[in-house]
Amino acid sequence: MDRCKRQWRHWRASSSQARSLFPDATLSALGQAIASGEQRHRGEVRLIVEHALPSEAIWADVSMRQRALALFAEYGVWDTEERCGVLLYVNLAERKVEIVADRQIAGKIDAPVWQQVCRRMTDGFARGDFLTGTQAAIDQVNGLLATHFPANGSRPNELPDRPVVL
Repeated sequence: MDRCKRQWRHWRASSSQARSLFPDATLSALGQAIASGEQRHRGEVRLIVEHALPSEAIWADVSMRQRALALFAEYGVWDTEERCGVLLYVNLAERKVEIVADRQIAGKIDAPVWQQVCRRMTDGFARGDFLTGTQAAIDQVNGLLATHFPANGSRPNELPDRPVVL
């Protein structure tokens, strides 16, 4: 029955709901938070918000982690020069957050730290505060990256800063 409930939850979710929770002003503010944070470190941060899994992923019973890994590859977060990409993936139908960090970062920042960032976001979502919760998580990720991968001069921006809503 859990699988049926999950499928129903995803099929009911709509892209218009995602746009109401993450309107253009929110996406712009989050993009600015990513851009300003990236000035302090050598990492690349990408935020992808998905209202629901695609139908084929629902039928295949794809986990949130599997979906995050697929988007990490699809959006080229893995393909930064220093292997310092971080994907923050939000699935609104499940109200879950996954973080995928490239290998340079994963070797320095432990899973419990990433889980704390995810909790910060989901706590904000539970209060209905999608902007502040997401912005706090982005700030925390930028702080972690600044600690472990501080900026060392100017560098190209390898990934777009504006969040993607699917």
